[in-house]
Amino acid sequence: MNNSTVNFTAPEASTNSTTQSFELIDSLEICGYTICLLFGLPTHSYIIWLIVTGTGSGVASEFFTLNLSVCEIGNCLNVLIRGLSFYFFSLSTLRAFLLGLVITGRPLCQCLMCVERYVAVVHPVTFLKYKPLRYRLICCTAAWILILGCCFVCLFVLDNLEHTLFFSLQFLLLSSVQLFCLVAVLRALKQSGPGERGTEQKEGNHMKRRAFYLILITTVSMTIMYVPYIVAGVVTILKHHVISALWSICLICYVLAGFVQPILYLHRAGKLSLSLKI
Repeated sequence: MNNSTVNFTAPEASTNSTTQSFELIDSLEICGYTICLLFGLPTHSYIIWLIVTGTGSGVASEFFTLNLSVCEIGNCLNVLIRGLSFYFFSLSTLRAFLLGLVITGRPLCQCLMCVERYVAVVHPVTFLKYKPLRYRLICCTAAWILILGCCFVCLFVLDNLEHTLFFSLQFLLLSSVQLFCLVAVLRALKQSGPGERGTEQKEGNHMKRRAFYLILITTVSMTIMYVPYIVAGVVTILKHHVISALWSICLICYVLAGFVQPILYLHRAGKLSLSLKI
């Protein structure tokens, strides 16, 4: 996703400084796309391989992570197809279709993961009831129906203002749900569990501190990922004018913050040592 998706009519550049600023913006976007393709594609392919082969916690417990990685591979392919579409115009339709994975795929899959953590920590009895894989399969099936629906909408939404409003509302809604779940989990983890004594209490507190900081990292990364795009969308809608530098910054934040979840998974799977003293 970049400022070309919301390319409102802007004043023509008439100075060398303006031209240089556009070149800098293009360089930032190319850098973001390159990082997404070169690092995102092998990382998420490796995660899918770990989950499918059972190297981590198994397919059932990491089913939402599996679906998120599939969406991220689609995002990486979207970057590749975007580059090729400049030479092969016939790929423009496929590029617009895959844009739905960027707009809905990642935030919706992350939302499912946050809701799962919320239920597991705040409502553990309910979590045990709906822990079997079939319930996760039902949720992911519904999510993919919404994602594919968004992909088809991206094929027909041609007006830039409507396009910006469409994904801004999605980011706002899904990020609000994620933020609510993560804050509720953080509050629950700060409370001491009943009936814990001695060594059991120390071990429990250590696990809670570790989970607290991991959830805190997830919350911060989610904020960095979605808030800039929401702000940029609101500014663009109100002014009917795209600020290219703002959208380029949003792209960099979206790409870099998107690596937090795969890094945390690789750490949990024992494939990456982060040396977290928590």
